[in-house]
Amino acid sequence: MGIPNKMSKNLKISIIGAGMGGLASALACAKAGFEDIEIFEAASDLGFVGAGIQLAPNMARILDKLGVWDPIAADAVVCEETSIRQGSTDDELGHVDLHYVKPTYQYDHMVGHRATLAGGLYDGCKREKAIKFTFGTTITDVQFSPQPSFTATPRKGEPYTVETDVLLAADGIKSIVRAAMLRELGAQDDVQDTGQAAYRIMLTREQMKDDPYMLALLDANKVTRWVGPKRHIIAYPISSKQIYNISTVQPDDNFAAAPSATYTTKGSKSAMMEVFADFVPNVKKMLDIVPDGEVCEWKLRVHSPLPTWIRGQVALVGDACHPTLPHLAQGAAQAIEDAAVLGVVLGKLIIHNPNSTPNPAEINQALRVYEKVRKERAETLVETAAAAGRAMHLGEGKEKEERDRQFKALKDGKGPVPDKWADADVQRIIYGFDAVAEADKAFEELVSKL
Repeated sequence: MGIPNKMSKNLKISIIGAGMGGLASALACAKAGFEDIEIFEAASDLGFVGAGIQLAPNMARILDKLGVWDPIAADAVVCEETSIRQGSTDDELGHVDLHYVKPTYQYDHMVGHRATLAGGLYDGCKREKAIKFTFGTTITDVQFSPQPSFTATPRKGEPYTVETDVLLAADGIKSIVRAAMLRELGAQDDVQDTGQAAYRIMLTREQMKDDPYMLALLDANKVTRWVGPKRHIIAYPISSKQIYNISTVQPDDNFAAAPSATYTTKGSKSAMMEVFADFVPNVKKMLDIVPDGEVCEWKLRVHSPLPTWIRGQVALVGDACHPTLPHLAQGAAQAIEDAAVLGVVLGKLIIHNPNSTPNPAEINQALRVYEKVRKERAETLVETAAAAGRAMHLGEGKEKEERDRQFKALKDGKGPVPDKWADADVQRIIYGFDAVAEADKAFEELVSKL
């Protein structure tokens, strides 16, 4: 087909947001051959924070293709089993051996530190000459035609207009690009309060070293979930077993006084201890290690399914279009799948336009392939995550009795796992999906019909 046209490779790709979706999108586009990629980020730098994150095979497969998986995996912990337990008694409801994951999906299910994942993506981006970072800059006045443009306002400096060939909005649940897109469509920007919040806690080996129960948890290759009515705790070792990550979900009663502009608030240790007051002493002892004044609570919010993720040469990515609850451990993984597909479909513009610059209609067509590959899958997993949370949070009644019956049958190797992220059939749908292969297939099918 000849040598790819230099102008095609120099299509300007602008990305808003330097979270997981934004970093992965930039890296995927650079690997596809684009030479002019700019990431706009409101923060003044990428001082990575956060707690643990699950690194599922569908994510690992993409990160490996992007050349950043090895250092991320080196710091992570292989998850060999999961134990689901009753919070009030510590009785084991269900147990799943996960040794089959790598032979089936080529990668282990691992758990790691969110900062290590983000740092690995950032380091990968910095190695690419095509990628430029513009920090400390807010974005307003998004326009979709005749070509994408927006106003960029540096923290120190004058606003300026950016015109671009492709705009990828990875600007999160509070996406200004999504809001502008929906206004143009006459649709509501319907961010929904789930009524749930999360504590995220990291305990060090030093803090746990004198307690045999805690050390056994830290040294095991195991994810443990303690469940109770309307709340649960999930925990696992990260950072080469030097940190024990604990994440909770509970009613967000603490947010009554929280500022409306933020989804985080300073939590109360006494309130946290009260939420889990009926959990077993060993679990409460772990929570009690957290110093007073260091409790932070996150409000969990979602968005109703969007009519579209695409307008012209603009596409939404990650939490901007499919924010999800953490119960499937797929939030970051789905944003990274978005990025992988975008790298393929936009890269095809170089391959299929060897002697000319892609026009706006061709760019839009490529983005529609992205939407076709990603939208239904991501939205299905959003609902599956919500359903998994509902199952974990059941109080006394017939539904809980049926859930516990399923857990009991599981001990005999029969039936589904109510904790859906550990269910083999759900894993087949999630882990068995090769985003790059699916995007390549969908694009070629489109071309064959033209």
